[in-house]
Amino acid sequence: MRLVSLLPSATEIVYALGLGDDLVGVTFECDEPPSARADKTVVVGGRDTRGMTPAEIDAYVRERMAAGDDLYTLHAGALAALDPELILTQDLCRVCALPSGQVSDALGHLGCRADVLTLDPYTLDEVLETFTLVGARAGVPDRARDLVAALRARLDAVAAAVAGRPRPRVAIVEWVDPPFTAGHWVPDLVTAAGGTPVAARPGARSVETTWAELAAAGPDIVLVTPCGFHLDGAAAQAAAVVPHFPDAAIWAIDGDALVVRPGPRLVDGVEAIAAILHPSAVPPAPPGTIARVA
Repeated sequence: MRLVSLLPSATEIVYALGLGDDLVGVTFECDEPPSARADKTVVVGGRDTRGMTPAEIDAYVRERMAAGDDLYTLHAGALAALDPELILTQDLCRVCALPSGQVSDALGHLGCRADVLTLDPYTLDEVLETFTLVGARAGVPDRARDLVAALRARLDAVAAAVAGRPRPRVAIVEWVDPPFTAGHWVPDLVTAAGGTPVAARPGARSVETTWAELAAAGPDIVLVTPCGFHLDGAAAQAAAVVPHFPDAAIWAIDGDALVVRPGPRLVDGVEAIAAILHPSAVPPAPPGTIARVA
């Protein structure tokens, strides 16, 4: 089956299901595995925001959205030339990826009859369910079942390791300028890791908040996981968070790898967060994934 992924998390799912050789089209942001774009056609482009500050990125996004402009560009001709059979897309967040409606319109205009699967999970359980959906639609349901079982076994192991321990209050900052709360599946990661998420919106969209509101929640630990940034970027931004939480421990996490993309590595994220919350109960996180800032 000729597959096209229009979001990085879907690309990770495809590879986790052993379908990397069937993947013919990806986005400019698909970087996991590192070879994901090596021999694939890039069918979605967008602005490279490296070098921009969080405030500059926020202003750019708000300006584009207010004008009704898209943040991503679908290379429709390249997509049609691939003659895909299954396209993986989303409607969860216009800031994160191309919405499925635009994809369907383009396919109709091009006369392309590909099957389009929209992935819109809002919770950790729903994320795991998307692996089953992709596996079934791509013809590998057994692989999907085995993948989900293995991931759930790892979650069960973390739950057993932290059972009965005090659950620290944890605030996650998904963006720092302006600050945004943790939403969607992100609070579930904290719960699965043995913490209590505060100032969060489990199963709902992340929203802009204030530092005062976040501090009023009384977190013991603050995790900085800015969308679109790996550990170095998260650690640099966490420095701006420290003054707002004088009584909390501040940690930076590789958000793109472990927190914000709804793919298989979210379980790595649960294990890494558990290593922060309960370091004596679980193995340490791999190097380069987390860092204490204050």
